[in-house]
Amino acid sequence: MALFENLVLVFIAGFVTALATGIGALPFFFFDEIGNRWTVVLWGLASGIMVSASVFGLIEEGLAEGTPIEIGIGMAAGVVLVVGAHKMLRDAEIDPREYEEANFKKLVLILGVLTVHSFPEGIAVGVSFADLGLVGGIGIAGFTVPILAVFMTIAISIHNIPEGTAISIPLKAMGVPKWRMVWWAVFSSLPQPIGAVIAFAFVRIARQFLPYGFGFAAGAMIYLVITEFIPEALSLGEPLPHGGKRELLAGIVLGVAVMVPLAFV
Repeated sequence: MALFENLVLVFIAGFVTALATGIGALPFFFFDEIGNRWTVVLWGLASGIMVSASVFGLIEEGLAEGTPIEIGIGMAAGVVLVVGAHKMLRDAEIDPREYEEANFKKLVLILGVLTVHSFPEGIAVGVSFADLGLVGGIGIAGFTVPILAVFMTIAISIHNIPEGTAISIPLKAMGVPKWRMVWWAVFSSLPQPIGAVIAFAFVRIARQFLPYGFGFAAGAMIYLVITEFIPEALSLGEPLPHGGKRELLAGIVLGVAVMVPLAFV
């Protein structure tokens, strides 16, 4: 029963991060559009948060559990999985504009593509709960929750907000109702609670693989930042002065500034 309750808690944490994606659609309740400048800043913010969470959360904790070689192997595996998944789905890139008119078969494909992008974040949440119930955590709803788990849940949630905004922009252009934009934003992160539960169950059963799990999540997330978040931001920033690099840098610095203090709480 204890294991089931733990799995439920981890699923809830992952679901909270998914719900946070819906917050990214809320600005459209008050503004007709969000300019490229602010969108670039938001992508920078997400990048800074992800890298900070990976370095000061996952990698640091991984080094406390294992060796640099184990962390490195895990990071390489995370990159390989993302690259391999992208190759499998390279002809199935989905634009959020297609969400509204998708049939069931298309929705399954969309969910597959979204899994590639958001599953690693769910894994990061799941492995961060590896010490759930052990001494040294903080009490939440009757559970002793690791501080790292709180840190990662907050980090992924904040990161998901600008992702929700990016998803909502083309939906807004289609005239999709505001509350449905919120739903589609949340839908895009639904693989996260699933990934969190799978990762948590795995590292609890095979704890010797925990350092690899930390490295895996960190490698996948850093790779996504380098190959997707930053290029997307620079693409949106092309019409801006200096190609939007200043806005991107400002967002990254802000993201790091937000997360680093939390890492040392």
